[in-house]
Amino acid sequence: MQTGRYIGVMSGTSLDGIDVVLAAIDQNIVALQASYCHPMPLEIREQILGVNQGQSVTLSQVGQLDTRLGRLFSEAVLQLMSQEGLSAQDIVAIGCHGQTVWHEPQGDAPFSLQLGDNNTIATRTGVTVVGDFRRRDMALGGQGAPLVPAFHRALLTHPYERRVILNIGGIANVSLLSPGEMVRGFDTGPGNILMDAWMWHHHQRRYDKDGQWAESGQVDQALLNVMLDDPWFKRPVPKSTGREYFNFRWIENKLAHFAAIAPEDVQATLLALTAISVTDLIKQQGEWHRLLVCGGGGHNMALMKYIAKLLPNTQVGLTDEVGISSDDMEALAFSWLAYRTVSGLPGNLPAVTGAKDFTVLGAIFPANPLSTR
Repeated sequence: MQTGRYIGVMSGTSLDGIDVVLAAIDQNIVALQASYCHPMPLEIREQILGVNQGQSVTLSQVGQLDTRLGRLFSEAVLQLMSQEGLSAQDIVAIGCHGQTVWHEPQGDAPFSLQLGDNNTIATRTGVTVVGDFRRRDMALGGQGAPLVPAFHRALLTHPYERRVILNIGGIANVSLLSPGEMVRGFDTGPGNILMDAWMWHHHQRRYDKDGQWAESGQVDQALLNVMLDDPWFKRPVPKSTGREYFNFRWIENKLAHFAAIAPEDVQATLLALTAISVTDLIKQQGEWHRLLVCGGGGHNMALMKYIAKLLPNTQVGLTDEVGISSDDMEALAFSWLAYRTVSGLPGNLPAVTGAKDFTVLGAIFPANPLSTR
């Protein structure tokens, strides 16, 4: 087992920043030691949005963005290391998820593409990098997502409490943890992604703080019904998705069926869509004692209240209540997945992703042993 200190890097679908964590990991513990959120420059954010919503793009655009993201992730890691007074020799490995720009788990040639050149990160930090986590699971017939349920199982399973861990990033996904039962998990659909897109379009702000704008509007039931009737919500699990499907164009397509609707009412409807699509799937899986939320959506008080209202018999709160920061959960998960990979241990759960077997995830990019640093 490659015990020691690991760094996890997560840049999610919301594009609201790069989460970086430092963790001490062995067979028994995953101890968060430090965290840092690196800003996502507006220019880079716009470049990501320019390639991952179905537009025509060039290989030059994709290649340059890959390099720029590698440099940006390196900056984020080096900032955390400087903050904590660490050298490259103090870190076993960096687990870097990369920035997903396309996720297509269906069809004749399924694939998932994350950018952020891991060669650049290993070279600039002097630390071994583990990346490209999703495609080995997909090579075994899986969705390559979600991957965090394995981490949730390791840290958050309770001896008698039936728990749902709900991650509300750009996309929402759940891990279903029942004592003595196989872990289940899947994407439920949009988390913050549509609300953020609508907010940016009307107010040039990256998110709706506390859901205040949504609360100023009224849910349009007819629009909500059209949105919930989208074929994606009817797909059986396992399933996963991303910005290539749920994006601003998706909202425009749904609105095309209607006369003008007040923007704040659309925002209220998008919030309801997230809450209902999440809770409907949870309720289909049985009764649950507790729902623990992580990700940026946990800070949206209007969304949290809506979810709690729809699950009256379930205690709803944040993962902070059980000792894991809701803001750091995903980055921490990828530090743990890096530990699993360098230790030669499987990181996927076939029951979640649909893969044919367990497998070690990702590729290892060693720090250059000939470096004269």
